[in-house]
Amino acid sequence: MAWIKRNLFFVVGGILAIGLLGAAGYYNYKGWSHNNAAFDKLNEIYNTLRDLTGKKPSPGNEKVNNIEAAKAQESQLRDWIRQAADYFKPIAPIPNTGTNAVSSKAFAETLSRTIDQLQHEADAASVTLPPKYTFSFEAEGGSHRLVIFAPGSLGLLTVQLGEVKTIAEILFAARVNSLDGIQRVRVSDDDTTGPQADYFDGHSVTNNLAVLTPYQITFRSFSPEVGEVLSRFASSPCGFVVKSVSVQPAGAFAVASAAGTDVIAPTPPPAALPPAALPGKGGLQTVLNEQLLRVTLVVEVVKLLPKK
Repeated sequence: MAWIKRNLFFVVGGILAIGLLGAAGYYNYKGWSHNNAAFDKLNEIYNTLRDLTGKKPSPGNEKVNNIEAAKAQESQLRDWIRQAADYFKPIAPIPNTGTNAVSSKAFAETLSRTIDQLQHEADAASVTLPPKYTFSFEAEGGSHRLVIFAPGSLGLLTVQLGEVKTIAEILFAARVNSLDGIQRVRVSDDDTTGPQADYFDGHSVTNNLAVLTPYQITFRSFSPEVGEVLSRFASSPCGFVVKSVSVQPAGAFAVASAAGTDVIAPTPPPAALPPAALPGKGGLQTVLNEQLLRVTLVVEVVKLLPKK
């Protein structure tokens, strides 16, 4: 104790020095831990940046900002989609109630009127139809006309009736010689009882932008009318896309026999167009004898999805 008293300042200074050394050691440890964590984070950021830079396309660099370029292109694409929407006007369902709510009675009555209207339009345009043709709605509006329809089918049937009417009127406007048939995809349990000739073995496809519903159309005409049909589909504001075209000479065709089966009968010889004027004495007479064609189109109706 006497020594401590004699060296009190030394003892106090030593204790303070030990305390300061401990604090310094603790501070160094904390700093080392912090530096290690910061270094690990820096390595993580560096590795992420290296991975992004290696991607194709990369986010860019100090000269090229691919992220901003992508945002600008996305904005341009959305502007184009808004402008293109003017060429994909929806086809109104029949009947058009403003909602999908439609009664069996209302659809049955409207279906009958629509089929009758299309038959008269075909007659006015001199387009030949199959006997008592129901435009692919034989199961719903044929000889065994329904008054009660399969649950959940009326909304889809009204849409298809509107689309079939629009397609038929395009063919009538182009004045094709005859319409063999319009085939649609099955959307109702009632369709399982209909004739196979009314249906197309396809299905609607939904992507991020639209619903694509296919129809198969078979008609007979000469080449100018075929061009007119394709032109009218292309210029329609309703969003038709012709997916395939099959053209064959109408050398033989199926007709319905009295027993209800299909038989093959020859097509009458196509009428020759009037001869051209003679070029002069001794010249050869030019006659154009164009062949009647049987054309099958697969057409998709593009229906844009509602904006989110």
